[in-house]
Amino acid sequence: MSRYEQHRSFLKSNFNEFKSIKTDKMKGIAQPPSVKSYGLSDNIINLPKVSEGVVKKSNIYECIKDRRSTRFYADESISLEELSYLLWATQGISGTTKAGLTLRTVPCSGATHCFETYLFITKVQGIKRGIYRYLPVEHKLLFMFELDEIDKKIDEITLEQPFVPNFAKKAAVLFVWSATPYRSEWKFDITAHKKILIDIGHVCQNLYLASESVDAGICAIAIYDQKMIDELLSLDGSEEFTVYLAAVGKKLEK
Repeated sequence: MSRYEQHRSFLKSNFNEFKSIKTDKMKGIAQPPSVKSYGLSDNIINLPKVSEGVVKKSNIYECIKDRRSTRFYADESISLEELSYLLWATQGISGTTKAGLTLRTVPCSGATHCFETYLFITKVQGIKRGIYRYLPVEHKLLFMFELDEIDKKIDEITLEQPFVPNFAKKAAVLFVWSATPYRSEWKFDITAHKKILIDIGHVCQNLYLASESVDAGICAIAIYDQKMIDELLSLDGSEEFTVYLAAVGKKLEK
């Protein structure tokens, strides 16, 4: 039982301990960037302006009621307009504070925004297959690289799924979220890590509801090969690493 208890402590609030800590923010250390930079020569792809025109089910009650994890997908592409909407719904910037902090479409502890969104795209209209990164400030895509046998690589990364083996490679897009913990540690020190995992839950739930609203299916994935996917995305596994995945595709008609 002690093995469980050791990890259960992570779920509890340690705010009293936090009150006695002088955080890096309190020390006057500069806040880390809330987004990754990119080069002027990088291949940047414009995304369509987000529009409610892509929404097929606008009743939020219906979206919540009908939401399910979907592991069966049609052999059909999603549109670039739909992808633009899903990215906006999960990490899009909806405003700024007086202090200049960005506000997004999902809650985030202290507006620290620890996440980057990577995409394994296999079936999106007008977009070639490959690996991309979302740029939330610009609402654009950064093309990273093509990947030989991307379907097979997705299969290897997502390991042995317990309910429907090999389902992820049949999706149109695999969302991959990484965390850069110091963005939150700078402000919240040892209390940051619980907040980070709570916040990524907010992100994925928005993807569930937004996907349902465009008649797309989604399944969150927490079983994956950590080392393989981090190395593939050139993440160091310490300062930035993968924390959650989700497969999205058009629903297979029953």
